[in-house]
Amino acid sequence: MGRGKIEIKRIENATNRQVTYSKRRSGIMKKARELTVLCDAQVAIIMFSSTGKYHEFCSTGTDCSIKGIFDRYQQAIGTSLWIEQYENMQRTLSHLKDINRNLRTEIR
Repeated sequence: MGRGKIEIKRIENATNRQVTYSKRRSGIMKKARELTVLCDAQVAIIMFSSTGKYHEFCSTGTDCSIKGIFDRYQQAIGTSLWIEQYENMQRTLSHLKDINRNLRTEIR
C-alpha cells in the first residue's frame, strides 16, 4: 500500500517546512546520484533553503564541476552568462568611478 498524494502548496509551519526540505533534498540528491550511475549523465544541482543554506551536488567525473556544467549549458543555448555578468560589473565600475570623480571635484 502506497502513500496518499499530498496537495503541493507552501507549508506554512516553518519547522515542518524545514523538515520537508531536508527530507526532499536528500531524495533529490539520491536521484541525481542514481541518474549519474545508471545513465552516465553529468548532473549538477544547486539549492538554497529558505534559511539561505547552500547545498550542491555535482556528478563525479574527470571534468565535472558546477562551473564546467554551466559552461556546457552556455554553449548549448548559445549565450554567455559569464560575459554578461562581466559586462554588468564593468558598467557598474564605470558608473562608480564617475560618481567618485564628481565627488572629488565637489570637495575641492
